[in-house]
Amino acid sequence: MAQSNVSWDDCMQQAVTSDIGMRRTSNQDSYAVWLASDLQSWYERGHLFLVADGMGAHAGGELASKLAAKGIPHAYYSHRDKSPHEAILLAITETNAQINQRGKANIDYHNMGTTGSVLLLLPQGAVIAHVGDSRVYRLRSNQLEQLTFDHSLVWEMKATGRFPKDIDMASMVPKNVITRSLGPNADVQIDLEGPFPIESGDIFLLCSDGLTGKVEDEELGALLASLAPEEAVQVLVDLANLRGGPDNITAIVVKVIGHQLTTKVADGGPLLASEPRSRKTFHSTLWVLPGLCFLVSGAMFVLRLPLPGVLAAAGGALAMLFMLILNWDRTSRGPGVVPQTLGQLGKGPYTSLKCPPGATFAARMEGMAKDLMEAAGEANCSLDLAGFEEFCHLGRKSAMAKDFADSIRQYTRGISHVMQQLRQRPPQSNDDVTPGPS
Repeated sequence: MAQSNVSWDDCMQQAVTSDIGMRRTSNQDSYAVWLASDLQSWYERGHLFLVADGMGAHAGGELASKLAAKGIPHAYYSHRDKSPHEAILLAITETNAQINQRGKANIDYHNMGTTGSVLLLLPQGAVIAHVGDSRVYRLRSNQLEQLTFDHSLVWEMKATGRFPKDIDMASMVPKNVITRSLGPNADVQIDLEGPFPIESGDIFLLCSDGLTGKVEDEELGALLASLAPEEAVQVLVDLANLRGGPDNITAIVVKVIGHQLTTKVADGGPLLASEPRSRKTFHSTLWVLPGLCFLVSGAMFVLRLPLPGVLAAAGGALAMLFMLILNWDRTSRGPGVVPQTLGQLGKGPYTSLKCPPGATFAARMEGMAKDLMEAAGEANCSLDLAGFEEFCHLGRKSAMAKDFADSIRQYTRGISHVMQQLRQRPPQSNDDVTPGPS
């Protein structure tokens, strides 16, 4: 996580966690959070958030995701002469080449790869660069939108439009087959989305598929709406682990709480692209006119006709001045760039779901809390239940008052209270492990 010289706490809350899960022996997920170091940097480059989910034999996936999490931010901030969307495209392209070369250089890392989902919070809005099936969501007024397209076989087949919408493609096609990633190939196709306007209260979630494979969108929305970012990332991980945790789980939650970061107040103008400026062709033959004028002037003076000579010399001087002005305009601009206004990039959002924290989800969280306690009891776990029971009591009380957001908040705190104790217990043998609630 890059250090910032200024505090953004008055306008933004952000939290991140990455967990190995319940089945894996290593964590192949990586992440990066780079906050602008000062106000000028914010206007030029914004804040950067990244999630990468590695894949590959041996330690290949872990290495690939680490290279992405380190290389993309460094390259992005090094391309200061480019607009933000051009800089992030270059950064991902260069990092892809680096991962590809490392994979070719060592047989242990052959064909290693990683997803890469980047969120830029800019004065112009939220811009996303994306490869793979990690996701970026935005929650606004209880409406959860997926801003990225899954580069998976399931989503690609759906996008062809050749299958009925009511067919459950996930039951027919393996969900973990992805069609794009960083590293395996020398070239990579990158999706750009946005800019999406930013409003106060917006919540962004970046996550690997270890989370979305076990937690449904409607649950994500209700939890994000009910919990502060620090609590949300931990509860999301706990929930995925309670349901088996078959994969690594990484989540970044960013909540805009101040108007300074909103698109209207920041007033960054439109997103600009840079196009090569067409060079003006400047032929040496154009200097013939002033040359002829001076030649005529000299002839007039030789013939002792001073007035025509002076007029011809003046004409030559004016012609030369005109040519110098044209040449100065060309050389001062050189092969620079002309800013071009961009429209909306990409086709997102790709899904949109209304998911307010309601009675149904609060009841589901209560049931999950009870299941967790039953599982802990069957496993003869020695736990401090006083805190858990207090959270559950507060959850029931809030539900009766129809404050379902607080009810969800209290039940999830109870679940996290138990999960924290379980995480601190020494490892058990396989014979002692009891599966958690589904």
